[in-house]
Amino acid sequence: MALSPTDVTQLAAVDSARAARVLSEVRSARLSGQRAPVAPRPVIEQSWGRMLRGGVDPDHDFRSGLLSHEELRRRRETTALRHVLPVLREGLLSVADAAHHIMVVADDEGRVLWREGSSPVLRKADALGFALGADWREDVVGTNGVGTPAVVRRPVQVFASEHFVRSHAAWTCAGAPITDPRDGRLIGVVDVSGPLETMHPATLAWVDSVAKLAESRLRELHVASLERLRAVGAPVLAGLGVRAVVVDRDGWTATVTGMPYTNRVPLPKSPSPGRRWLPSLGLCALEPLAGGWLIRVTEEPVTGGSTRITLNLARSRRCSVTVSGCAGSWSHELTPRHAELLYLLARHRTGRSAAGLAEDMFGDPARTVTVRAEMSRVRRYLGGLLEHRPYRFGENAEVEVLLPADPRDLLPHSTAPAVVTARATEPT
Repeated sequence: MALSPTDVTQLAAVDSARAARVLSEVRSARLSGQRAPVAPRPVIEQSWGRMLRGGVDPDHDFRSGLLSHEELRRRRETTALRHVLPVLREGLLSVADAAHHIMVVADDEGRVLWREGSSPVLRKADALGFALGADWREDVVGTNGVGTPAVVRRPVQVFASEHFVRSHAAWTCAGAPITDPRDGRLIGVVDVSGPLETMHPATLAWVDSVAKLAESRLRELHVASLERLRAVGAPVLAGLGVRAVVVDRDGWTATVTGMPYTNRVPLPKSPSPGRRWLPSLGLCALEPLAGGWLIRVTEEPVTGGSTRITLNLARSRRCSVTVSGCAGSWSHELTPRHAELLYLLARHRTGRSAAGLAEDMFGDPARTVTVRAEMSRVRRYLGGLLEHRPYRFGENAEVEVLLPADPRDLLPHSTAPAVVTARATEPT
């Protein structure tokens, strides 16, 4: 009886050996260009395509240098993942250890920062190079439960020979991205891995639910920190007679006076005290506060001169926009949704209506409420560089889009119809 891709993963729960044989045949057929007995799952097939285009060797694993002890400690001490490690341990470790799995936590660059669980499985992971400090990005070690979720920005289970590299075929991995609940930026990935015979169809949902609990914890910590900063900043603002705002170190607003409230004020990458031009406010005076900054608006925004906007989509996991002009240069890392929207506006310099963007994004022109909400968030950091009715880049702005070398790697997380079409039509 013919099996569908979904049937194979379900079969693995009752007959892991047979499922592994089927997937091995599928992998061999696809890599040799022959017809496969079963179509790979779409998320796996798309990953394999990226690996083939990127030159990853399917028959020999590649092991990059491990992080030094000092660098591993530095990353552990600076990543937001350290705040949710207790949540991950409580939700995953007891079951993972009993099921002969390990829990792996990697940062946004795919580096393994923590690795805990079954001792025998940890030793097996060492043999694969799946060690502390290892680089487990998809374009380095192939399709896997750490690197692939980071690329597609959703939970992914990789079973047996769905791993691109042959030496990983004895493993099953289920990984889920952990994102910053404030802006959707990728923080890292949590993964549960182990021998293929321990695989269960519910593992992925379990890992994803714990990842969401971790994100909820980060949201709670953010709200609490802003409340503490508000208690410090509100008395300061009460005595000022100018437009001013108190923000945390990342620019999130704690309290404001004399002007409309905005969730976030984009700050320079390395802010320092003194007069600074901020894209959303104009010329300001920055003063340090405990846990953040006091920003006083001193003049109207600087105008005049040409502005260059560079939309960098060449790195699928870290899309960004950089604005350069007479007042200096600043960059902002983009969420997947904002990267999609700005790419579409760059393709349509004369502008797109809310209905047009909804059609491009969702295939449904009626979803204008979602589009308007997202564009409102984009305008908070691009300010006057974006116009509306229709939405478009300002006429005086020079817009450059940096694309990946292969069009098929354009915004790989995106399912927006217009982006899917662009992958097939962008020039190489």
